Amino acid sequence: MKATFKAALAGLAISTAMSSAAFAEDIKVGVLLPYSGVFAALAQDIDDAFVLGLDTFGAEAGVTFEIVREDTEVKPPVGLAKTKKLILQDEVDVLVGVVSSGVLGAIRDTVDGAGVPLIVANAGNDEATGEACSPFITRISFSNQQVNRPMGKWMVDQGVKKVFTIAPDYAAGRQMIDAFTTAFIAAGGEVVGQEWPPFQKTQDFGPFLANAKASGADAVYVFFAGGEAISFVKQYDSFGMKAELPLYGSGFLTSSLYVNAQGSAAEGVITALHYVPTLDNPENAALVEAFKAKTGRIPSEYAVQGYDSARALVEAVKSGATDRETLAAALPKVSFTGPRGELRIDPATNNIVQPIHVYETIAGADGLTQKVLATLPAEADPVNGCAMPSAAN
Repeated sequence: MKATFKAALAGLAISTAMSSAAFAEDIKVGVLLPYSGVFAALAQDIDDAFVLGLDTFGAEAGVTFEIVREDTEVKPPVGLAKTKKLILQDEVDVLVGVVSSGVLGAIRDTVDGAGVPLIVANAGNDEATGEACSPFITRISFSNQQVNRPMGKWMVDQGVKKVFTIAPDYAAGRQMIDAFTTAFIAAGGEVVGQEWPPFQKTQDFGPFLANAKASGADAVYVFFAGGEAISFVKQYDSFGMKAELPLYGSGFLTSSLYVNAQGSAAEGVITALHYVPTLDNPENAALVEAFKAKTGRIPSEYAVQGYDSARALVEAVKSGATDRETLAAALPKVSFTGPRGELRIDPATNNIVQPIHVYETIAGADGLTQKVLATLPAEADPVNGCAMPSAAN
């Protein structure tokens, strides 16, 4: 049996229809992503993989899924308006998506107040599973601290004793670097300097690189993503830094989504993330083959988040969940082995618990690829002020 997915496109020319007259539409899914704007490519990876996940696992659920898409435009007020539409007008049973942490923060109270379960497929702000946690919000992606904290001890264990850090000056940059430095110092390392370039306003990283070069550090640890990651890695290489100061960071620095745009400048950069396309396990091999056949692309970390969000939704439905209340109660109990490894949800925060993979970007036969250096054990985040009530309260 194959589940039916009907997409209410809301003006978007994306088709996910797979017809089967045998089923009625049982679960209505509101997909909330930035289909336009700077994160459109991320949204497309999440969306394509979410549909692929439903196609792969949905038949096990015994229901049909209707998808209603809305574009957040990466704007919190727009995201809030679209959320209210999906909840009140479309009467969705579950929400999936949200790339921007700002959008997630803007819609949190509406989701919580309406009692509509939200599967977070990207936004990593620590507060969402910390002080602003909700029994209706379950994160299947990552938290900002989660993908950086394990690198602190790992780098010290590799002999790196002094680091200089650089990250854009906004919430995610601060959270990622703070998580790394806290763990690095606890393991015996020393942070010899930090720089916080203005977010989305810095064209020339030269002054920050000069300070890093003069700092006496053994290495530089950074967080950048998207266009800034491309520019930073290229400038780091052209500045002649890699030979003297090895470059480390969170894996968004060299994401498979845009690493080819960095070219040879990315070679030798070592980063850590919850997903690497070259992970050697059957679940990942199946995802890579299916995603490449569907899209012509290698899955990124954004794709695996969409894919696993679909799997989590299917697993919740398989447990007997059929509406907002039962889905909200079932989602935090989901666990499975996926392309990333073994996944579970921490009931104290509704945040995902998953292994973190350290990898080096290297030249491969068909372009840049990832060499996995280590897989660090899964570790739940601290509760960070979360006092999780029951979804029934």
